Amino acid sequence: MSHFTVTLPSGESWEPRFVQQINEDTCIGCGRCFKVCQRGVLELVGLNEEGEHVALAGDEDDDDEYEKKVMTIAHQEMCIGCTACSRICPKKCYTHSPAST
Repeated sequence: MSHFTVTLPSGESWEPRFVQQINEDTCIGCGRCFKVCQRGVLELVGLNEEGEHVALAGDEDDDDEYEKKVMTIAHQEMCIGCTACSRICPKKCYTHSPAST
C-alpha cells in the first residue's frame, strides 16, 4: 500500500496526514484548533452527562445542558491534511493518518 506524497518546490517530499479522530476524554474545548482550521472541518459541541453530543446554543449563557465542550469532526471530507489542528492542540487530542492510494 503506497501513500500520497507531494514534492515541494524545495525538492523535499511532504505527506499530508488527514484528521481521523479527536479524543473527547482529553479535549478541553479551547477552540484553538477551530480557529486555525480554515476549511470548516471542526465543530464545537457540548458533551452531556451520558456522553452524548449536544448542540451549543447561540448564547453562551445556557450551559446547563452539557458538562463540557469538546471539538468534533464535522466535515472530514474538507480536511486537506495540513495537521495545523494537532500542532496547535495543547492536549494532543488528534489522530491523523496519510491517504492511501
